[in-house]
Amino acid sequence: MLRKSFRKFFLKRFEYSEAGQDIFALNLIGKNGTYLEVGGFKPKLDSNTYILESQNNWKGITIEFKKELQPLWNSCKERKNKIYFEDALKFNYKIALQENNLPLHLNYLSCDIDPRDKTFEALKKILKEGLSFDFISFEHDDYTSDESYHKLASEYLIPKGYKIAVNNIYPKNKKNKIFETWFVNSKINFEPIEFSEWKNNNL
Repeated sequence: MLRKSFRKFFLKRFEYSEAGQDIFALNLIGKNGTYLEVGGFKPKLDSNTYILESQNNWKGITIEFKKELQPLWNSCKERKNKIYFEDALKFNYKIALQENNLPLHLNYLSCDIDPRDKTFEALKKILKEGLSFDFISFEHDDYTSDESYHKLASEYLIPKGYKIAVNNIYPKNKKNKIFETWFVNSKINFEPIEFSEWKNNNL
């Protein structure tokens, strides 16, 4: 099971991520980790990486398509890691990581752009560039349609050395809004768990 050393510290900071992705990353890796965030949106609200960077010394880069959000990021002084306002499907991830002195194996990939078919395309592009991760949070938004991008992502990732860690993830207390799956590298010793159980134990 994951270490619970961050549970008490983060209990009142759950509002920064939609479902505790930052807490999972911290329990899995600890401080001083690395991340790639594809679809950053706002620097604080619903951010999977704000706590990682601002309070736990994680290094990483963020890709965000909406250039109109740039002033908001510029005004968030605690966010010092590089953000690129570019198209995630045309971005050269390998070069960007090298420019920022980051490795090709990172601790965390947060993959969430709209619509969800583009999120899946971004996921495939990133792995095809040779990047690998300890933890991937993949937003599939399956509550919006009968077509399962959870299934597509699982069929893609599992043969590439990943396994489902946490399933049926919903934001806050919206249990009917299953929107994400968390994968970990198959080399990591972690038993699969339903989100409701993980949430009860960690949030």
